[in-house]
Amino acid sequence: MVPSIAPSLLAADFARLGEEVATVEPYVDMLHIDVMDGHFVPNLAIGLPVVASLRRVTQLPLDCHLMTTNPDAYLEEFASAGANLLSVHIEAVPDPTKVASRVRGLGMRFGLVLNPPTPFAGVAPFLELADLLLVMSVNPGFGGQEFLPEVLTKVREAREWVESRGLSTDIQIDGGITPVTARRAREAGANVFVAGTAIFKAPDPVAAIRELRSAIETE
Repeated sequence: MVPSIAPSLLAADFARLGEEVATVEPYVDMLHIDVMDGHFVPNLAIGLPVVASLRRVTQLPLDCHLMTTNPDAYLEEFASAGANLLSVHIEAVPDPTKVASRVRGLGMRFGLVLNPPTPFAGVAPFLELADLLLVMSVNPGFGGQEFLPEVLTKVREAREWVESRGLSTDIQIDGGITPVTARRAREAGANVFVAGTAIFKAPDPVAAIRELRSAIETE
């Protein structure tokens, strides 16, 4: 699959969020938005008003990663705010069948997420429901963590599963993504790359995106 880059807005300067988005918009494929409730993960982050505000300033798809204990509680609100993709954790919703149906019914794409300790087998029975599988390569909750290379085994398992069944499911990787780790994830089978610190904390975010793009597109 053609590789895509999704800057994680958790690493952006929130005082200049519109400017940060405008800087990267011409060079990326979607925006990754981390929604945290302070319960499922020990942090609070981007909520519905920010998603709605972002929708007004960008045409990029909004990829909302729900790190919440009750991701099904606000599906209609995320759709109204302009989200294009909602991803929920298999750890929070062990049987995501109904949530997937509701998300699709609201006109959004549906994603599933695996935390580092969760084996691929935990999500495999439901992968046909998903447009995207997000494999976390750090423990969720905070940006700036180091990449956990052991998750690449799950990326390989997921890619083999998807291809053997003729699915079109994207495989996304999030956490500690740099040109080096992105290349390793690409070789394992990932095709959507979430990068926050590597882009927004770089002296030149556009140059950082180009370097990342080169790493994942080089054969």
